[in-house]
Amino acid sequence: MIATPASPAEMSAVPVIEGHQGSDYYALMTRALHQILLEEGLLAPEETDKVIAALEAPRPEWGARLVARAWVDPAFKARLLKDGAGAAAELGFTIKEAQLVVVENTDDLHNVIVCTLCSCYPRSLLGQPPWWYISKSYRARAVREPRDVLKEFGLDLPESVKVRVHDSNADMRYLVLPRRPAGTEDASEADLARLVTRDSMIGTAIVAP
Repeated sequence: MIATPASPAEMSAVPVIEGHQGSDYYALMTRALHQILLEEGLLAPEETDKVIAALEAPRPEWGARLVARAWVDPAFKARLLKDGAGAAAELGFTIKEAQLVVVENTDDLHNVIVCTLCSCYPRSLLGQPPWWYISKSYRARAVREPRDVLKEFGLDLPESVKVRVHDSNADMRYLVLPRRPAGTEDASEADLARLVTRDSMIGTAIVAP
C-alpha cells in the first residue's frame, strides 16, 4: 500500500522540535550487528574507533573560530565570503565537501540553512548535524514558512528583516556568518569564538553577548 503524502496543512501542524520515538529499537539493532561483526572477525575494534574519531573530530567550535576571526579581521572576512574553503584552510581546516559558501547576516538580512532532500550539512566544520536538521518537518517547512520555524526556535525577527533560505545539496554546503553582538568591541577573538553557537551558524539562532 502506498502511503498518501501529508498535505501542506498537515505538515505545517507538525512542530520542528520532534522526538526520538522508535530510535531505541534501531540503536539496539545497531549494537547487536556491531557485536556480531566483531565476534565473526569481520570488523576489528580499532577500525570502529577510527571511524568514530573521524566522525567526532569536527565540532561547532571549529566553525566558531572562523566566525570569530571574520569578526576581528575584515580582510579574512572578505576571503571567507569569497572562498569559504580557502579561508578555512588558513586556520588549518580542510573542507571535504565540494564547495563551502558562507552567507553573512546583516541588519536587514537573516540567512537560514536547510537541506530539503536529505541531510547535506557543513560537517567538516560543524560535525554531525542536529537531529532536528534532518527531520522531515524542518526540511519541508524551513523553505515554506521560515519565520514560523524560527519562532519555534525562539527567534522572532522583525518584519523589516528579510529571511533568505539556502538549500544545501551534494555539491554545495552553506555556513551562516552571524552578526557580531553589540557590546563585544573589546572582546578577544577567543572570547568571541566562545559566544558562537552551532545554531547561529545554521541560522536558527543569533549570537547573544
